[in-house]
Amino acid sequence: MGSEGPAAVTIHVTGFKKFHGVSENPTETIVSNLKEYTEKKGLSKGVILGSCSVLKTAGQGALTRLYQTLRSALPGKDSESSCSGRIIWLHFGVNSGASRFAIERQAANEATFRCPDEMGWKPQKVPIVAADGGISRV
Repeated sequence: MGSEGPAAVTIHVTGFKKFHGVSENPTETIVSNLKEYTEKKGLSKGVILGSCSVLKTAGQGALTRLYQTLRSALPGKDSESSCSGRIIWLHFGVNSGASRFAIERQAANEATFRCPDEMGWKPQKVPIVAADGGISRV
């Protein structure tokens, strides 16, 4: 009747493990401690912390866990309440060359690594999702 208020917002958060040149990834620390922190401090009304996942810092090595996280957040056919809410994905990353916090505002469909990932993969100009088009797709 209009008095229910805004739909709930569920936030799913990911961070990454160590990688070349970053022996302790701060995103792993943030994500690993976030659930406990929010349990102690609480969240704003209507905000739900859905999941906190730390992924391998590897192109292929992170996929299974990432897909599991994505699938777990999709509303089920029997779940009317989750269908009415909004989902936010918050992916933390680290740029060892950055001097301050930054938000990425766009991404290209291109995997080009300056050094091998934690599984030894070092792609150069490879589409991340081939079905989405070439490497120039933003």
